[in-house]
Amino acid sequence: MSIKVRFAPSPTGYLHVGNVRTALVNWLFARKVGGHFLLRIDDTDSGRSRPEYTAAIEEDLRWLGLDWDSETHQSQRFERYAVAAEKLRASDRLYPCYETPEELDVQRKMLAGRGLPPIYNRASLKLSEEQKKKFEADGRRPHYRFLLNDEEIAWDDLIRGPAHFKATHMSDPVLLREDGVPVYTLASVVDDGELDITHVIRGEDHVSNTAVQIQIYKALGFDVPQFAHMALLKTKDGELSKRLGGNDIRTLRETGILPMAINSLLARIGTSDVVEPFLNMPALAEGFDFKKFGRAPANYDVAELEKLNEKLLHQLPFSAVADQLAFKDEHFWLAIRGNIKTLAEARQWWDIVHGEILPDIADEDYFSTAFHVLPIDPWDENTWGQWTKKLAETTGRKGKELFMPLRIALTGINHGPEMKFLLPMIGRNKVIQRLRDRFL
Repeated sequence: MSIKVRFAPSPTGYLHVGNVRTALVNWLFARKVGGHFLLRIDDTDSGRSRPEYTAAIEEDLRWLGLDWDSETHQSQRFERYAVAAEKLRASDRLYPCYETPEELDVQRKMLAGRGLPPIYNRASLKLSEEQKKKFEADGRRPHYRFLLNDEEIAWDDLIRGPAHFKATHMSDPVLLREDGVPVYTLASVVDDGELDITHVIRGEDHVSNTAVQIQIYKALGFDVPQFAHMALLKTKDGELSKRLGGNDIRTLRETGILPMAINSLLARIGTSDVVEPFLNMPALAEGFDFKKFGRAPANYDVAELEKLNEKLLHQLPFSAVADQLAFKDEHFWLAIRGNIKTLAEARQWWDIVHGEILPDIADEDYFSTAFHVLPIDPWDENTWGQWTKKLAETTGRKGKELFMPLRIALTGINHGPEMKFLLPMIGRNKVIQRLRDRFL
């Protein structure tokens, strides 16, 4: 069997890490088995969908390295949903309902008050043609529900194991809104069936959707795909939301987080594998296995992402980050990569070495002495040691008392890359300038 999966985001906002984890798991599975990865844009909601969000989704996926083999947009498939809806009507599985949202809310509250599950009572099935016409004459437009068969619905979930639902414990789902627009429950089934999706991998918040959709697949004559429902991501503040600031991919990218740091973390949290940095996607896909996923919520911690990003940065060759840096200096990158947490910090160190820094006035006599024992050109990685040794002999200072004033005077920061690397890159002329600023 040829494996085909899909990632189906709605273009109503930017991708956040919860979305990306779903996309990533689908992608890793497809690439592990040599399958097909479909990007499906779920843009049936014309009121909330925006083309700029579609473009942003595609841009973010490319940045993460999640390429897709084909793409489709639900807004271009309304005709196919209408054909499917007509087939369900013809088989008496789709029926019109006329209750208003307020009436349905009253029904739910009455059932809840009696300790019963809030299941639709199928009152519209008992309406006569005259009653339907009267509703429509009064201006009510029907929405359409799918008539569930009274049977047990079961499947073997690739993550959760055996799953069982009783249709009698579920409401007949709405498939068409009053304006005739299909809801996700129908459109997704039609797409999966007609586009030959073999595996549906998504969050466990869709488990109840899966139960009703299995009956819809069968009613439309489609093969039922295999399902894998992942435990949701959680933060210290609870479940993720696409509107929760700081967890969207754009923000992470702008703060200098690397794509492989995001991929490495999201691929491993919630599994039995140790979270560790991966340099490339093939290596990450190699170890993918549904059996490694647990049932407990996967804890997403941005601090863990930052630590992983730092470890990854310290390993990366210049070629892996060259197109993301404002400078094109491999020697500089190798000198500073071991002391940065994000790519944004690389630019900060570039500006420290090559730009202007605010003077830090301290012991003027010490800086005057340092100026007068400054080694002559040419400078290399031994120059810092030669300079501080001479300064120690002249002043009697040692340890931090010796080198920290110089580091702060020359960089404005009391920590960072080794000065033996920074000093020759700053250069003798700029060092003279910065020292003079401190004692003249």
